[in-house]
Amino acid sequence: QVQLVESGGGLVQAGGSLRLSCAASGRTLRNFMGWFRQAPGKEREFVARVSWNFGSTYYADSVKGRFTISRDSAKNMVYLRMNNLKPEDTAVYYCAAASIVSTAPEAYDYWGQGTQVTVSS
Repeated sequence: QVQLVESGGGLVQAGGSLRLSCAASGRTLRNFMGWFRQAPGKEREFVARVSWNFGSTYYADSVKGRFTISRDSAKNMVYLRMNNLKPEDTAVYYCAAASIVSTAPEAYDYWGQGTQVTVSS
């Protein structure tokens, strides 16, 4: 089992920044950690991914250049730094863990409870 707990969400004005954190615990951590988001009435969408072992990253086009995913392997923490936030970034953000490299939510085995990010215009 893997447990994931997100924190760091909140209300921010457009152009502002937030940093989300995800604390991972469990006997067997997965190889890849991802951030997803889901806005009301929309499907859950991939945001960013990082490899635990190598630190390699991958981003959705919509956040590339604005968001940065990172991990601290010693602390079992994953972060999502979000800069230049836009109203369309408003969503519940989820941390997730997967054994394989993928951007599909179905590939991720474990999920956190989510943290709300609201960007006002």
